[in-house]
This record gives sequence, C-alpha cells and structure tokens, in this order.
Amino acid sequence: MPELGLSIYPSQASFEDNAAYLKQAAQFGFTRIFTSLLEIKGDAEAVIADFKKIIAVGNDLGMKTILDINPALFDQLGVDYNNLKFFADLGAWGIRLDLGFTGQEEAAMTQNPYGLKIEVNMSRGTHYIDQIVDYVPNRDNLIGSHNFYPQRFTGLGRDYFANTSTQYRNHHLRTAAFVNAPSGTFGPWPVSDGLVSLEDHRSLPIATQIQELRLGGLIDDVIIGNAFASELDLKAASDAFKLGRPQLRVVTESDLSQAEQAVLFNQEQMYRGDKSDYVLRSSMTRVIYKDEDFPAKHTDAIKRGDLLIDNNEFGQYKGELQIALRDLPNDGRINIVGHIHEDDLNLLPLIQPWGNFDLIRG
Repeated sequence: MPELGLSIYPSQASFEDNAAYLKQAAQFGFTRIFTSLLEIKGDAEAVIADFKKIIAVGNDLGMKTILDINPALFDQLGVDYNNLKFFADLGAWGIRLDLGFTGQEEAAMTQNPYGLKIEVNMSRGTHYIDQIVDYVPNRDNLIGSHNFYPQRFTGLGRDYFANTSTQYRNHHLRTAAFVNAPSGTFGPWPVSDGLVSLEDHRSLPIATQIQELRLGGLIDDVIIGNAFASELDLKAASDAFKLGRPQLRVVTESDLSQAEQAVLFNQEQMYRGDKSDYVLRSSMTRVIYKDEDFPAKHTDAIKRGDLLIDNNEFGQYKGELQIALRDLPNDGRINIVGHIHEDDLNLLPLIQPWGNFDLIRG
C-alpha cells in the first residue's frame, strides 16, 4: 500500500522536538520516516546513539525509517555491504544509497537476512536500475526514491521526472518522491529553499503537490522533505493523500446564481468518457439542472482553466459544466463562472475520462 512519510534531521533539532513531531505526524497517518546519515562529524558513538534513540520512537509509533547514506559512510563505520547488521541493530527499516555502487553491490545488499529495504536513487537516470536488476536482486527488498533539491531551480523537470520514474515502474518497483511543506524551515543542509523532487512543486500548496504525484500514477510513497511541517500542513498532506478522487480548487465569479453554485458544488463531477481536446465535460449537470434558468452573462473569450456553464441559448446543453483545456472563442452561449486556481492547473491533464472529481472553493 502507498505510504505517507516525513523527514527528521537529528543533527538539526533536539531529540525532544523530533520525537514530538513524529508523534504528531503519526496521528495523521504518517508511516514512513526519512533521515540523513551521509556523514558523521564529532563523536561517532554519540551520533549513532542519537539516531538509534529517535528511530526507536518511530518504531514504537508504527513508523518505518530509511537512512540516507553513501559509500564513504560504509568505510567510516567499518561496515561491509555484505553485512548490514549495523543498520538492522539501529532499528532501521532500510537504507537509501544516495550515490550507490556499481549495481552488483546493491543487488547483493537486497539479499540481506534482516529484511532491510535497499532504496536506490531514482533521480540518477541512465541505466542504473537496469544494472542492479541484471545482478538478480531480491525485488522484495529493492525500492526507489527520487532526490530532493534544496536550491531553487535545481529540482527535476517534469519530463525527466516522468522518464526516470517510468524506468522503475517498468521493473515493478516501489517508488517515492519528496514534497515541500510551506511551513517547513530546514533540512539537512544550510541552504533550504524548500525540499522537493519536482522543481515546479517548490512554491505550491502541499495538497496540490501530493495530488499531482498520486494522480500521475508513477509514485507510490510521498515524503515531506523539510521539517518541521505545521499541524495544518500535516493535516493537508494527510487529507490529500487519502483522497478517493481529485479535488480542484476554483475561484468563482462574485455574482453566481444559486443554480450556478449548485452546478459547481452540489455533487461530484464526472469527466465524460468521450473526451475532447478542448473542454473537460461534466455533462450530467445538464440533466440534474435541466429545469433551472441560466441566462447569458460573462460570455467573454475563454481561457484555459475557465469554468464554463452552457446558458439558456445552448438548447439541450443548457446547464452542462465544462472546464476549458485550451483558449477558445465564445459565441455568447457559454457563461464563464470562474476558473481553476492557477496552482491546480497542472492537475487537469491527470484527470481521466469516466473519472470523478470535486470542485472546491479555493
């Protein structure tokens, strides 16, 4: 089952604050924890003890921790990739290989007797995952996740994100990606302009980020990259992750009639199956509201994302709700009653014909 996760950074916050954050997140259904152990500075034993202590808190809450590590850490800790007992003793659910090896080592690690998950870096691209699969890993223990990017404008583009994610989907592997909590203030590094996998997500509401990843069908688990997300953001993330159907935020005209409000908000919408390239049609509204009055108003030229209701001049189509997928002319028979919130426009291509969705005031 897909899971929702968050990140903690023991070197950046106290044990008490991290523990309180985990307890709060668990109440909203978070079950995965990401944390970074890329390097150890100072007293190694004390650092390891701190990680073990906070991982135990997560385990007690039914949460599973992935430790982000790199090959240099193996040398620093004196750990061999053929013996991962050290990480099992820490209580970790698995380890994430930030840089990775050659493919043979990763495959060998998936054979560990502790059931540790080996999470590899999906953002590397190339044929990295194919190399690992060539060495016949235990697929039950092999998963992937994208990087997050603290610096603005360095996150992944949509096409690259889709292409690299598809590589893992083609191997039927579990996938994950990071989203940014607008309320979060820090990550593992001094620079933290938000922690996202997709650059276009950096300034979006957390619910929109999560919906896009879920609707895209390429990502299983979603993890908040920065800390500490507020209770409001934790709840918004949880609600978005659990949605049974998409929700699009809309901004309406100020003079909506009761009939127009009903068309928009009084029932779930269904994307008509015989799809058009020009408008997304929710045509059952013309049946439900066939006896209502829709006089012509706001009949300007149509822009992508506009909410449209066919008015009285459109005969049997009167009352049909549509969403413009392109800029279109308007011959006066279509009322523009609002528009999809700008931040949610990228969700439109992800709604599938015959699929249900809701419009909510945003």
